[in-house]
Amino acid sequence: METNIEHLPNDQSETRNGSDKTHLSVVERYYKPKYILDCQANEDEDLCILTHSNRICIITLAPTHPVVRDKKTIKQISFKVGGIDRLNNKVSGKGKRGAQELNAGSPICKIACVDGEEFTVYSGIKGQLIEVNECLIQNPELILKKPLTEGYVAIVLPKLKDHEHVLKKLKTEEEYRQRRVHLSDAGGS
Repeated sequence: METNIEHLPNDQSETRNGSDKTHLSVVERYYKPKYILDCQANEDEDLCILTHSNRICIITLAPTHPVVRDKKTIKQISFKVGGIDRLNNKVSGKGKRGAQELNAGSPICKIACVDGEEFTVYSGIKGQLIEVNECLIQNPELILKKPLTEGYVAIVLPKLKDHEHVLKKLKTEEEYRQRRVHLSDAGGS
């Protein structure tokens, strides 16, 4: 699997005993990045969905999302969206009782930037909300500094019957790069 180096901060891979060998992070080892382009028809508001073989999906911002791409200064991240407080999501047991049900268009959080722009981050996939990243409330810069680890937005578990259907809708890393080549070319010039 080719890793999107631009998306991975330098501290994502670790070296052991000062040797030149680089070890893959947990994310690189066990999760496959998939992408949603223009989430909810919002131009360039792309999401990266890290998928695991056990159906767990981690919602993160893609490198081409305006917040990450433009390295915006984040004023606040709020999980109170659409009349629902995502922080009140209380999950228990094997059956994930109490989990909030999400559709692809369900808002998870709002990101308010210092420049006055606001972005709503949507689930992008159908499933049960397992958790939101409460650390982003106190440290919103994590979404920029460590988007694939400590800066994730939420964890969603698609239902078993929907899992394959959900994955088929997502773009592979190669498809993502092909569709977003104009953005990587603009940044490299």
